[in-house]
Amino acid sequence: MDKRAIGVFDSGMGGLTAVKRLIEVLPGEDIIYLGDTGRVPYGGRSRETIIEYSRQDIAFLRSFDIKCIVAACGTVSTVALEAIENDYPIPIYGVAGMAAKAAAKATRNGRIGLIGTKASIGSGAYNRLILAELPEAEVIGRACPLFVPLVENGRVGVDDEVLRLVAEDYLEPIKRAGVDTLIMGCTHYPIIRAMIGRVMGDNVTLIDPGGETAVYVSERLKNAGMLSGCTKGERRYYVTDSPDGFGEMARLFLGSGDAYDISQVTINNF
Repeated sequence: MDKRAIGVFDSGMGGLTAVKRLIEVLPGEDIIYLGDTGRVPYGGRSRETIIEYSRQDIAFLRSFDIKCIVAACGTVSTVALEAIENDYPIPIYGVAGMAAKAAAKATRNGRIGLIGTKASIGSGAYNRLILAELPEAEVIGRACPLFVPLVENGRVGVDDEVLRLVAEDYLEPIKRAGVDTLIMGCTHYPIIRAMIGRVMGDNVTLIDPGGETAVYVSERLKNAGMLSGCTKGERRYYVTDSPDGFGEMARLFLGSGDAYDISQVTINNF
């Protein structure tokens, strides 16, 4: 048994979609979550800045006794993780690799759509990961920079006209390309899954990177004998901006009315 916590971080609140799935598959594990809400989004930053921010996020999580880290941020996973993951004594799991595997398995016609931040799309990492799994695949990518601020500001409903117009603008070219699988390459995007699905249609399989990674982490911990052995874990949440409104947003992402242990941290100290 290993009672150490699982650390999870994201540029904002989107990583809570991965936390939700971790709670479902690993209910007995303690989880420490960091949302870098003071610097969200990472998607428009330079590679050097994203690496710097990622190191600070990891340093904060490692100030606790943790057994692994989930980089629940598509931008970090595609831009920074390869450069830094071997610098730490505990495993760090990014969301991109598991999403690529799932998409390669799900596609029927080999045409895979990809949406994410500008940095994620520009890195080409998802393309490389998908082609490593399915060399004949055709990847059609599109940066969707407005999705993150829309989600962070609660514009998530299927009846939200602003979200609908933005989603149609971003997604229609990918739909016209004939993809049958779409990677939602940012952990914020599953919150607007209903709208994405409405635009793309019922015949397109949507891939949730955070959910796929949570299942993978669960399997790794079980196989390594590193589960806590507890029946219900504790969760602590940290943000780098004001925690006001966290409860409302957490309920949106986590889908529960629980009380949340939430604190603000000064990330520049790490």
